[in-house]
Amino acid sequence: MKKLLVFLCGLVVGLFVLTGVAQAADKFAYVDLSRSFSEYSKTKNYDKDLTAKENAYTAERDKKVNEIKALQEKFNLLNDKEKEVKKGELESKVKALQDFARLKETVLRKEQEDKMKEILKDIEEAVKTYATKEGLTLVFNDRVLVYQTKSMDITDKVIDILNKGK
Repeated sequence: MKKLLVFLCGLVVGLFVLTGVAQAADKFAYVDLSRSFSEYSKTKNYDKDLTAKENAYTAERDKKVNEIKALQEKFNLLNDKEKEVKKGELESKVKALQDFARLKETVLRKEQEDKMKEILKDIEEAVKTYATKEGLTLVFNDRVLVYQTKSMDITDKVIDILNKGK
């Protein structure tokens, strides 16, 4: 009889523990990172800034290309002796253009990478803020899920936090 009572008490305690575990399992959510990234106002502002910088770079590069084309046209009209004198100038301008293009593209790529890291860090912080507030146990990236229900999608809430500045 005593063993039966101990067994029943253990069974009741076990059911309470299992119920608690089952309730904790409901504390999952997922977020669409690409949508959060694209709808974040900071992303849009950075895109405008980078586009302006790219346009300025393109204009400057085009100016240098046009200078080289003009020099090339003049070069083609020269006689062999004059070509020998101007050949170095043309080659140095072409090399300067290549160096300029390589440097500017590297700078723009680095800036873009830094901005992306900053934005992803902001998204991570917004997810943490929301998850902590709502008592979520786990938040997944929607790309790693095979199946998800829309009711567990917190993307809109994360975007609101991002755009309101937390």
